[in-house]
Amino acid sequence: MKMASFASTECFLPLYQSRLAPTHYQQNGTSAILHLNCMSKKSLSFSSSSSFSTQGTSLCNAVERKEQSLFAQTAAVRHLMGSVTRTQGLRFAVVVARFNEIITKQLLEGALSTFKNYSVSEENVDVVWVPGSFEIGVVAERLGKSQKYHAILCIGAVIRGDTSHYDAVANSAASGVLSAGLNSGVPCIFGVLTCEDMEQALNRAGGKSGNKGSETALTAIEMASLFEHHLK
Repeated sequence: MKMASFASTECFLPLYQSRLAPTHYQQNGTSAILHLNCMSKKSLSFSSSSSFSTQGTSLCNAVERKEQSLFAQTAAVRHLMGSVTRTQGLRFAVVVARFNEIITKQLLEGALSTFKNYSVSEENVDVVWVPGSFEIGVVAERLGKSQKYHAILCIGAVIRGDTSHYDAVANSAASGVLSAGLNSGVPCIFGVLTCEDMEQALNRAGGKSGNKGSETALTAIEMASLFEHHLK
């Protein structure tokens, strides 16, 4: 008597999703058996007579050994990271916009405080003031090309007003800092706040959202270390 067949729901998925691959198909009289290789742990067999077996263990073991071999190869890959503790000898420049000075001064204080906390000596930090965020990029590029610094911090604050001037300055500041880093080969870290109003800016300059100047300094230390110790 022909019994009802069954299959796990995983078998209805495409082969590349379910990780089941056919090993061979066998038909004998009224019985047809499709052997599937389960690449996780076991092989399954389904037939019109509801037979279920766990054959093919050796094949699955071979697949598992291959996966372990691939993992061993991956573990040998080198992972390069900058360090925030290896700061000796690293020099930094900070380009700060005077526009919205009530904000940018607090961002600068956060950056300088972080440098001190991570053992960057004061004589290894130079602060350069520019009129506004629009002028940051060109100065950062000049400082980077001087080869005196391991990283450049770019600090400013752009707050939306009644006109589209905000969009022009914010976009130009971002692209300017990016170009400065690419053209000079020295990491230029974007620390320009782009906020909808003064409240948002104050929250990010030492308020409830932290101090983005401090975060910028930490990023600069890590990038400077990465370039100095791994990417020379």
